[in-house]
Amino acid sequence: MKKTTFSVTRRSFLSHSSKATLMLGIGSSAIGSAFLTACGEGGSTEEDRPMLSTGFEQTPLGYDYTSLEPHIDAMTMEIHYTKHAAAYAKNLAEAASEEGVDVGKPLEEVMMNMSKYSTKMRNNGGGHYNHELFWKIMSPNGGGEPSGDLRQAIDGAFGSFEEFKTKFEDAAKSRFGSGWGWLVLDKDNLLQIGSTPNQDNPLMDLSDFQGIPLMGIDVWEHAYYLNYQNRRPDYVSAFWNVVDWDAVSSRYNTVSEG
Repeated sequence: MKKTTFSVTRRSFLSHSSKATLMLGIGSSAIGSAFLTACGEGGSTEEDRPMLSTGFEQTPLGYDYTSLEPHIDAMTMEIHYTKHAAAYAKNLAEAASEEGVDVGKPLEEVMMNMSKYSTKMRNNGGGHYNHELFWKIMSPNGGGEPSGDLRQAIDGAFGSFEEFKTKFEDAAKSRFGSGWGWLVLDKDNLLQIGSTPNQDNPLMDLSDFQGIPLMGIDVWEHAYYLNYQNRRPDYVSAFWNVVDWDAVSSRYNTVSEG
């Protein structure tokens, strides 16, 4: 099947705000509306879904377990993907069945209405969504610096790429316990950096930090402990060597003003 892509401009981002407020009744209504427009109502397979849409099933990695070495070791990648992430996908399927969720629609719809669902859905839906994004914004050919519109937005929001890296690292390193560090686009079309606990993410209507996720880093110990032990800052610093800036830029360009 032909893969469908969607583009969301600043105009469409704002034009759906009122509708989203009535539909969702949450503080992230403008964010939610724009993101659902980008996601569309695509089918349940990876080929059918638009670029930003996440399904309920675990998708294959786009690279081998060894491909991100030495920054992320092969054993960590294999265990992380086949055990931790796979368990979230399995438990999400159970929660969706138990709670009558239409798995043909984007998982993002559940995220933005998470306050209506169970703790099981929150933990496993968030875990699945977060990991599916995590795999996609890393690459064996990653590293370097972003360019184009994303680079301009980063420089405008944070002063420089180096300052952005410092703020992002601080957010990831300072997250108490387990969680995630994020770069998001907020409801005002501005880049923001923050973190969420456990498997929460900025799309959830119950999150204190909200926005459209552009990139995220997993700072649960299972993401780095085999290689870095308790040295989370070293893992966070090494992450820059595998970031796929083309993928992050594509997400940004799809939901930003352009």
